[in-house]
Parts: sequence; structure tokens; C-alpha cells
Amino acid sequence: MRTDAEMFGSRWSGLASSRLVAEPLPAPTEREAVPLRVQTSGLGSRRSTAHTAFTLVEVLAALLMMAIIIPVAMEGMSVASRAGVLGQRKAAAMRVAERILNETIVMGDTQQSSSSGTIADGDTQYPWTMRTETWPEDSMLQMTVTVTFTVQGNPYDVSATTLVAPIGAIPDEAPATPAPSS
Repeated sequence: MRTDAEMFGSRWSGLASSRLVAEPLPAPTEREAVPLRVQTSGLGSRRSTAHTAFTLVEVLAALLMMAIIIPVAMEGMSVASRAGVLGQRKAAAMRVAERILNETIVMGDTQQSSSSGTIADGDTQYPWTMRTETWPEDSMLQMTVTVTFTVQGNPYDVSATTLVAPIGAIPDEAPATPAPSS
């Protein structure tokens, strides 16, 4: 859609809040250049600009800022991605450790001093080791499962530990209610 100034070739003047009045443009002489764009401010002053463009200094400053900001932003994205993957792998490794502890307790294999193996969770292999030691405070056994994994070439491990009573330490029948005192 064309404006009135484009259709009639006139220059607009007047206050921003008042009615605009069109004045005819004078014919350009050989020495004058026709302005490409006329801008009016709120007080009726006119400013004409023949060409608007960025200077070489402005372009170089923008390129310098981009050269600084882009690598920092990419490093931030890499750190966030690595933290996300590390969190997922730690959670999966802890599930593996808990599963091994639970299976060992349910199967009654608590007397083994150590064992190891590898479990796959999704597309990742999780090597694990288990140690069983006597608890120094009581006649319980301390079972520790350590699961190792790597994230972007860096090794990590998680451990889960529990206490279990040795086989035969729990009597088959325990009194259900305390004996009445007389």
C-alpha cells in the first residue's frame, strides 16, 4: 500500500499531534540530490538520510562479540549436556547396585566375600563388584556393591551399602508378644 507522500511526491511537515499538511516538493536541480527517505520528528523538524548502513568498525565489533560469545555458549551447552548424561548414568548405575544387593539377599548368597560381573541397562554396560565384610559394631555383615561407568571418557562409580544378618543369626521363631510381667 502506497502512502500519500509516495503518490503525490510531497513533503510532510507539522507537529506530531496536529494535522499534517502536504507541501509540494521543489524540483531538484543538478547540484542537489533527492533524499531517499524523509523522517519527521515530533516537533516538525526534518532530517533526511541518503544512505544508512553499518560502518566497517561496527561490523568488526559485532564479529568480535560473536567470536567471544559463541564459544562460551557452546561450552555451556556441552557442560549441560554432560551433566544430564552423567545424572542419567548415575541413576542407572544405582538401580543396578540396588538390584544386585536385593538379588543377593533374596537368594541368600550373603556369605560370599566378593563377586563381580557386568549388567547391561539399555545400551550401556555396567561392571560391578561386591564385597561382604563383617560389621565391626555388631554381628552383622556389611555388603557393598560398586558399579563403574564412563561418561565422555571419564570414569565414575557409585556404591550402595547395606547391613544384613548372617545366615542362622535370626532365630526361626521369635515371640510374637512380650511375656506378661508378674
